[in-house]
Amino acid sequence: MFFFSKNHINDAVEEWRHMADAVLIDVREADEFRAGHIPSAINVPLSEMDFVSIPKDKQVFVYCLRGTRSSRAAGKMKKMGYTKVKSIGGIVGYDITIHWRMTAEQFLGKKTEASA
Repeated sequence: MFFFSKNHINDAVEEWRHMADAVLIDVREADEFRAGHIPSAINVPLSEMDFVSIPKDKQVFVYCLRGTRSSRAAGKMKKMGYTKVKSIGGIVGYDITIHWRMTAEQFLGKKTEASA
């Protein structure tokens, strides 16, 4: 089993939000996604990964609960021909304050002191 540091997912979410056209995928099952997810993530459960319809040249960030399913999903996507896919670990390490900084930036139209 592969474990990520708690900062790994947070650093990757920051990277994702600054990349135009990058995609953030939550590979947990639909009920887990409904219970809580990173804002703007799309849900493509690992069990349905064969049916993903994202252009294969887009930057893709993949997460799950703890990192195991995201690693499997990233490997599967690479075998399917995706060239820019990154497993970023699990939502258990996600820092919700990142979302609040993103919201403040959108509202204010600029970076906040906390995100600078």
